[in-house]
Amino acid sequence: MSLRDRLGRLTGDAAKPFQADLKQDRVSELRNKISEIMNRRERLGAHPPPPLKDRPVSLESVVTGEEAVTPQGRFFFSRGRLKAADFHGHARVCDLVSPSMDAVAFLAGADVPKGLSMEDALFLDTETTGLAGGTGTFPFLIGLGWFEDGGFITHQLFARDFSEEPAMLACLCELASKRKFLVTFNGKAYDLNLLATRFILNRFRDMLSGMPQIDLLHPSRRIYSHRLENVRLATLESSVLGVRREQDVPGHEIPQRYFDWLRRRDGRLMADVFRHNRLDIISMASLLKHVTDLVAGGPAAYSHHADLLSVARLHHDRGDLAAAIRIFEPLSRSGQPGVAQGARRSLSLIHKKTNQWHDAVSLWQEMIALDPYDVFAAEELAKWYEHHVREFSLAAEIVARILDGERLSEPDRPAMEHRLRRLRYKVGS
Repeated sequence: MSLRDRLGRLTGDAAKPFQADLKQDRVSELRNKISEIMNRRERLGAHPPPPLKDRPVSLESVVTGEEAVTPQGRFFFSRGRLKAADFHGHARVCDLVSPSMDAVAFLAGADVPKGLSMEDALFLDTETTGLAGGTGTFPFLIGLGWFEDGGFITHQLFARDFSEEPAMLACLCELASKRKFLVTFNGKAYDLNLLATRFILNRFRDMLSGMPQIDLLHPSRRIYSHRLENVRLATLESSVLGVRREQDVPGHEIPQRYFDWLRRRDGRLMADVFRHNRLDIISMASLLKHVTDLVAGGPAAYSHHADLLSVARLHHDRGDLAAAIRIFEPLSRSGQPGVAQGARRSLSLIHKKTNQWHDAVSLWQEMIALDPYDVFAAEELAKWYEHHVREFSLAAEIVARILDGERLSEPDRPAMEHRLRRLRYKVGS
């Protein structure tokens, strides 16, 4: 194979004629891409591949799929389907197709307009040769999913070598053109930026950049980070969705698996990667249903009160005070003391902000009755007595009790002592 052919194989331009008048910046770009690929291989090369002692087996023998032939070239294509009655973790597929679209639009902010349905959604996840991004990172497997006729369809597009990227991207564009918004997990920061680069390098129009998108990483972080060590998709699966993966390939092994595939062409190296990617796609659909149920008050809303507290705070931060109050009020009577306390605090501040002073004061008094050394409630109640009803002696009594307790942090103590001196001055004047 000539040097020109090898360059084409590495960059995905094998089907394009090599031009004698290629500009110098294009040559430099190709050199940089090759350097990135080789550097990444060196960094990952220390990880030992799975031991495969017998002869390689074909990809088709371990992954259900076939070769797709397109005007742009060939690639490997795998299609799967979950039926409506199939389960993924705690949920059935037929239940996943009906999340509240108002909740989807809320979680996505302004990115996903109202009036769409879940049949318009395209779930997307990529497996790549590294996490650094840039022109040297190659998305060799693109997983897609959507709801159709009550079931969930998955399509996986696999470039068996670098030269198959144009055909794979062309198929991605065709499938994406049939959907109206994207669902990803960390897609805004990674997958879509990477694919945008690959579209440019292969001279394709980017079909994805203009599509509305909900990135599930961000609402997951807001809702679940209070109780989970991290909000990786695998953690959410086991802790929230009830999904248990058996013998799943670790994500950090996947780039090396692909490099080993390029050398050995043994389908067993990629079978676990296909399964990993497909589960990611299905779990995104399940996670979307779970978080929208929390927002809309569906069945998931009763699973963990602290998750609901996070949702109420999200409503509050987005400026929807009415929705926040609807969640805070029942949570203020929760049997979980920490949740109830947090809900009362947030609810009292909403009443304070909207000049509903009677409701706010009632909450502060209730909090003091339950815990005389509640610093937040004591300070707010002291402000009320001082500035609104001018009961300086009652305010001073509350502040003195807090200063005698052990919960006031040292950085806050000088301010509280200053408040007590001011109140005692007012009492005596």
